[in-house]
Amino acid sequence: MLVQLDGFVDAGAAGRLATEHLLATLDHRVVARFDVDGLLDYRSRRPMMIFDEDHWSEYSAPELVVRLAHDSAGTPFLMLTGPEPDRAWERFAAAVQDVVERLGVGLVVTFHGIPMAVPHTRPLGVTAHGTRKDLVSEYRPWGGKVQVPGSAPALLEFRLAEAGHDAIGFAVHVPHYLAQAEYPQSSLTALESISLATGLVLPTDALRQAAERTQSEIEQQIAASPEIASAVEGLEQQYDAYNRADVRGSLLADEATPVPTADELAAQFERFLAEQDERDPEA
Repeated sequence: MLVQLDGFVDAGAAGRLATEHLLATLDHRVVARFDVDGLLDYRSRRPMMIFDEDHWSEYSAPELVVRLAHDSAGTPFLMLTGPEPDRAWERFAAAVQDVVERLGVGLVVTFHGIPMAVPHTRPLGVTAHGTRKDLVSEYRPWGGKVQVPGSAPALLEFRLAEAGHDAIGFAVHVPHYLAQAEYPQSSLTALESISLATGLVLPTDALRQAAERTQSEIEQQIAASPEIASAVEGLEQQYDAYNRADVRGSLLADEATPVPTADELAAQFERFLAEQDERDPEA
């Protein structure tokens, strides 16, 4: 079962774009629904409505559902999608575990994007975590203990582990300066990781084409700004130095090399985009 919930960190819209792509390209039907009225805080995430002249004509009701889909080879799998619950996480995790047990789900997979000080010109990395070490043995471990804000998918994985169920999660490393944009390459990386873990044959052609177009647009923007090009080169240096070291440590390259921080690069990139908007009001 693939799990992608909106509301937590999802740099580059990695999880959302991947989910939208699968729902648009694969046949699917709803097999279970959660009571969103008991799980969501509507005032923190107000659903959209349409006012038409003198009346309310449409309401986009939030849905938290489990769908049955089939991959390109006809293999069935489940998808849990919708807004992350604002409350009752324990009840939600217990309900999902009930679905897992009733429907005989063998593996639960979560996926999203996280911002990292990496360049878009290098392959995107993935941080993997799971309920058993052998599930993520092919991935470089994080190499340390950190305290981070929790999420409903994280709690779900934690509770599934306690109950003896297999679960795995993928956090795609998205360039910090592209974290707020839609970055299809991150979604493509997520789907590739899912396919390797599950054996599912997932369609990627349309997403791959979108990723190529986006990459080309980014290259054109960077080519127009020597300042940003230099900053990206600095990130490439620290990325390559980090991978050559093959150890978990600082992402900085040689201290003698002037390497911009991710915040500095993001600021430069945002300034450049703002300048383009000022020059071309129709953009």
